[in-house]
Amino acid sequence: PSKDHWSVVERIFKYIRRTLDYSLCYSGFPNVVEGYSDANWITDNLDDKSTTGYIFMLGGAAISWGSKKQTVISRSTTASELKALNTTFTEAEWIKNLLLDISLVKNPIPAISIHCDNRAVIELVRQAHTNKKMNRHMQVRYKSIKSLVNKNVVSLNFVKSEKNIADQLTKDLSKSVVLDLSREMGLSP
Repeated sequence: PSKDHWSVVERIFKYIRRTLDYSLCYSGFPNVVEGYSDANWITDNLDDKSTTGYIFMLGGAAISWGSKKQTVISRSTTASELKALNTTFTEAEWIKNLLLDISLVKNPIPAISIHCDNRAVIELVRQAHTNKKMNRHMQVRYKSIKSLVNKNVVSLNFVKSEKNIADQLTKDLSKSVVLDLSREMGLSP
């Protein structure tokens, strides 16, 4: 480890010290699950892989979230967002099955509304057929997404980037924006 690594560790400790009294606060309403999906596309000069981020909300606060590097280099923002949606939809299916098992939400459980800030991906998912130019790996993801939409497991809706609370899991944002998005996901002192 170098001096740069140690400075990152110090930043993490400072963050933890300032947020020790923060927690997720659940209000109980609404009792529907909502998800937010986001991806960045090659924002790091050292790494060409995109990042996937998602957050699921229930009762006014986050119940599941994730952020990870994508395993394959995307050739476009649409490709990276489609990969992120596939990951988000898989998590949505798991959450819906969990809720069915523990009877937390009244049956039938409505489709989980997934919010995405990329109109091109939303239009692609709403198309009846796949694009012939799409490579095989993207077609597999596309078919998985379409299957979950057709089974009414999820629905896909547009959200403006500044209202996408998963944005903080994929991009470097200002402190004030991160604080605002954190409050939106139910985090408060």
